[in-house]
Amino acid sequence: MDNYVITIQRTYGSGGRTMGKLLAEELGIDCYDMEILRLASDESGIREELFGKADEKLTGFPSFRIVKSPAYLDDKIIPPSESDFTSKENLFNYQAKVIKELAKTSSCIIIGRCADYILRDYDNVIKLYFYAPFDDCMERVRKLYFLDDKAIEKRIKKVDKARAEYYEYYTGRNFFDASNYDMCLNTGSLSYDKCKEMVKQYMRICKNIDV
Repeated sequence: MDNYVITIQRTYGSGGRTMGKLLAEELGIDCYDMEILRLASDESGIREELFGKADEKLTGFPSFRIVKSPAYLDDKIIPPSESDFTSKENLFNYQAKVIKELAKTSSCIIIGRCADYILRDYDNVIKLYFYAPFDDCMERVRKLYFLDDKAIEKRIKKVDKARAEYYEYYTGRNFFDASNYDMCLNTGSLSYDKCKEMVKQYMRICKNIDV
């Protein structure tokens, strides 16, 4: 295998983003998170600010809903001449285009943005999901923000709900369904170092990747 891609979905406060950065450092590859928005902006000519406003959340949907079919249709880029050029669907499509281009060119880690689904037909993808007990997520968020416990709890629930809505809207899948992923790792019971070693072992044994 010439190159590989690790995709990461994560619950808020689970440390999934941190794990992505640590894995990238360990493996000597790039990690893409918010950088996807800049690359999609460069690709499309659409302001990065618009990508940021739609990043891993939906607007205009008053409540959570399960989508039976995915809104994302492979490679359906809307041209600048069309009125829907800056629609949330087209913003997503440009991000998907960038993700596919990255997957074809070099080994990397991609955090969030439904990358596991976008690359579902690629053989060189390792799909990870990080989660943790709510109290552990609370503790991690508490270290980042000067908020009381009630505000932290509200923030975690809000972000997880937004990520789940976003994921289900574009993929038609349940964000929390373990069957979407190759490995689901509980960072409440596993240290970051242990998670790294488990991922590397999976890559060696199941994907024949020399790491």
